[in-house]
Amino acid sequence: MAKHRRNNGATAAVLFSVAAGMVGLAFASVPLYRIFCEVTGYGGAPKVGVRAASGGTSERLVTVRLDANVNSKLPWKFAPERRQITVRAGEEVLVHYTATNLSSVPMTGTATFNVTPYKAASYFGKVDCFCFTEQTLKPGEEASMAVSFYVDPEIFVDPDTRDVSTISLSYTFFRAKDRTAAAPTRSQDNG
Repeated sequence: MAKHRRNNGATAAVLFSVAAGMVGLAFASVPLYRIFCEVTGYGGAPKVGVRAASGGTSERLVTVRLDANVNSKLPWKFAPERRQITVRAGEEVLVHYTATNLSSVPMTGTATFNVTPYKAASYFGKVDCFCFTEQTLKPGEEASMAVSFYVDPEIFVDPDTRDVSTISLSYTFFRAKDRTAAAPTRSQDNG
C-alpha cells in the first residue's frame, strides 16, 4: 500500500511538472517565435542584427519599396521619407520614416514589420530599426525614425530568389497598450 502511494505521488509530481512546463512554454511562445522568425527570415521577417555572409557588395541592384501603415486605433500619420530606393546588394543603407501624433494627448506606439516576397526575407538583413520599441510622441510631435538594412548578394545565387528584383519593407504602427497589430490597418502613405 505504501508503495502504491509513492507511485501515485511520483506520478502526480511528474504530471504537475509537465503542466507547469506547458504553461511556461505558452507564455514564452510569442517571444520565441519572434526570435525564430528574425533569425531564419521565416514568415517575411528579415534577419536582424547580422551582416551579409559574403561580406561584399554586388553590382546587381535591388529596388526596395518602403511602406507605412497605422492601425486605426492609433491617431498617427506615418510615412517613409522616400517611397522606394534602389540599392546595391551587400551595401548597408539607411532610410528614414516620419511619424506624427495627430491627437491632443501623448500616444505610445510600437511598430511591427514584414518583408515581401517572403522568399526574399532571409536575404534581407535589418541592422538597426525602431520596430518593437515603444515610441512616445507628444501631441503634434513629429519624429524621424531610421532603419539600417542590406540585401545579401546571395539572393542572386539562390535558385528560388535569383529572379527577385523588388522587395517591399512594410511597417505597421499600433497603440503599444493595445497589442493588436493583426487588426486591419489603414495606409498613412499619402505621397
